[in-house]
Amino acid sequence: MSTQYDSRYASSPAEVKHMDTAQLRQAFLIEKIFEADNISWVHTHYDRYLTGGAMPVKGPVTLETIDLLKAGYFLERRELGMINVGGDGIVVVDGEKFELSFKEALYIGKGKQEVVFHSKHAQQPAKFYLNSTPAHHGYPTRKVSKSEAEVVTLGTLETSNHRAINKLLVNSVLETCQLQMGMTELKPGSVWNTMPAHTHDRRMEVYFYFEVPEGQSVCHFMGQPQETRHIWMQNEQAVISPPWSIHAGAGTANYTFIWGMAGENLDYGDMDHCKINDLR
Repeated sequence: MSTQYDSRYASSPAEVKHMDTAQLRQAFLIEKIFEADNISWVHTHYDRYLTGGAMPVKGPVTLETIDLLKAGYFLERRELGMINVGGDGIVVVDGEKFELSFKEALYIGKGKQEVVFHSKHAQQPAKFYLNSTPAHHGYPTRKVSKSEAEVVTLGTLETSNHRAINKLLVNSVLETCQLQMGMTELKPGSVWNTMPAHTHDRRMEVYFYFEVPEGQSVCHFMGQPQETRHIWMQNEQAVISPPWSIHAGAGTANYTFIWGMAGENLDYGDMDHCKINDLR
């Protein structure tokens, strides 16, 4: 196995205003999350967020530190959240075993030294979608299933945004330092997410789109409310969303996406809403 990472600098609204399609995608789009028997990371200087994936196929995959962290082990000064978007898997954390089925989540706190990922069946490997942020305190490791999530249903079919928001790794469910993760499932016939749009200068986000049907795509909207841009995305791709940017999308079919957040505010409802008619 191997571990690869890429690091990306933060971009200001003034820079993004002049980016062409290729530059925009290079700065914000994460095209490949999963690679068999490897761990791949993308680091952004927005809140030093790490987004990655682990897909064990031939054997277990171990979480290793990367040079960027200058740490003896990966979770020396970090916390880690994950959601399994593949086949049944197992995560062993300092000898403690956690079984994760499709769409189940696991939080691992600062200070855990050994994390090993396993797939139960090589023919249908687990796909552990990973998010990590700096941490100041070691909170307990905990698995969260969909039945334990805080679920909010929003939108309507008439406005094409009927959706279920599954709050999995959030402060209303368990304690974390700053990392929050959840999963939004669009109902059949609905395609819009996070609409009306919003920004929040107190934290940044990363969106991971999956369950996008073959031959379909999602158009992700970003940028300041008065200066929006878009990125066309495919299944199992992620996009970095700066604090100053809206983050919304519309698909050519319904889909699911995972949102991960980091910053100084753990209040899920802390949003600066943008009226739909004010977007430009």
